[in-house]
Amino acid sequence: MTIATETKAKLPPSKHEFADVIHRLEAGGAMLPDTPENLMQIIGIYKAYAVPMDFYWRDLLYIAERVFLDPFPFFKYFIPKEYLELHNHYAGDDADLRIWRGEATAHPELLEFMEKGETLKMPKLLHHWLHDRVNMEFAEECMRAMLWHGKDMGWGQFDPYLDSEEYIANADKAIKAYFKYNPVMMALYKAFPDLFLEQCRQMSYYSNLGLFWEIMAPVFFEMSDIYDEGGFKGVPDAMNFLVNGIFAIAGRPIYHHVYIRGECYEIIPKSKGFMWLYEAALPYVEAVFYRTSPFRGTKSYNAQAKQVPDHQKDFHYGILYADVFPVGTAGIPPTLLMQDMLHFLPPYLVDYYHQHCRGEDDMLIQLGITFQRSMYCVTSAVIQALRTALLYPLDDPNPKHLQANRAFFEAQIDRFKRPEARLRNIQSHNYR
Repeated sequence: MTIATETKAKLPPSKHEFADVIHRLEAGGAMLPDTPENLMQIIGIYKAYAVPMDFYWRDLLYIAERVFLDPFPFFKYFIPKEYLELHNHYAGDDADLRIWRGEATAHPELLEFMEKGETLKMPKLLHHWLHDRVNMEFAEECMRAMLWHGKDMGWGQFDPYLDSEEYIANADKAIKAYFKYNPVMMALYKAFPDLFLEQCRQMSYYSNLGLFWEIMAPVFFEMSDIYDEGGFKGVPDAMNFLVNGIFAIAGRPIYHHVYIRGECYEIIPKSKGFMWLYEAALPYVEAVFYRTSPFRGTKSYNAQAKQVPDHQKDFHYGILYADVFPVGTAGIPPTLLMQDMLHFLPPYLVDYYHQHCRGEDDMLIQLGITFQRSMYCVTSAVIQALRTALLYPLDDPNPKHLQANRAFFEAQIDRFKRPEARLRNIQSHNYR
């Protein structure tokens, strides 16, 4: 409150369409209003998101490192024990930086669900055929969004490196080693090298996203534990935990290693110095929260139809714009993720939905809206982190510096002037 008062004393009120949101950001808050109900919803959904995310990051790395260019990857969603027991670098006693106090191996709730699903204990293949499983298709769609939008975002050096001679040489070694005993695939690689290189680039984005989510899972688990202990007093506390986490692990290396017959091939070596914040986190927020792409069948990509923007930077189909009610209008809600989160909702969030739902069938929509609120909180943390890194403290005594901060905030919020944006909706607790 002190910061807000000082800021208002030094700057006239903003004339932006979302002036109240701008003033809240200037006071150290989030785009999401600070209410106990909002705090409860976002922390509860972070917990529900973290459990399937613990599957996502492990399987993404398994695919990038082991499945690699398998032309028939029928079992790529079947994580081997080695990857379920793979220690998260940010949880457990041997963590590089311990963010979550829990175990470093796969979460117990995830293992229980993988065994029983919604039905009963049965062979893994039957669970897969019945679609009674974690939906890795959601994770792959996020990866494809990052790959597709990568060249148009301007963040970092990861995507440009994928076109470099060094990357092509490293990929060539790995591809030849992978197909060493497969003359048919070697002949195809010789005939269509760019096809294989493009698949390799996609595998590098699998690794990128896996390494990104490896951090976010323990962050969300720890936030859930802190909330259960009464440690968060409001939405700004939760957002600031995210901001501090962003800076604490900003330098985590982003790389792509492939393991072929016991030998490691460094397609993107750690020594390149690619950092988590610039090569994974910021591209993820831009590509997935803001842009993504229209769900297949809802829009035509035919140029004459003019149903999608001419420029990728104008895409607005992410969760920040999604109309969660009629699936597939302004933005595309992550329906597969919503189904995954349904299995892991904390009891207090289930009770909340029972109070406000129109029945069990409505719960998916309600948790989708909660997820939307929570991602506006994450986006607020990213905006505040960028302001911290690029501009001035919120309580800076220099009015010119405060004006620069305001100009930054207003430019960020300009992206939500579109009628499809849900920033207006999340200001009201009646948005359910």
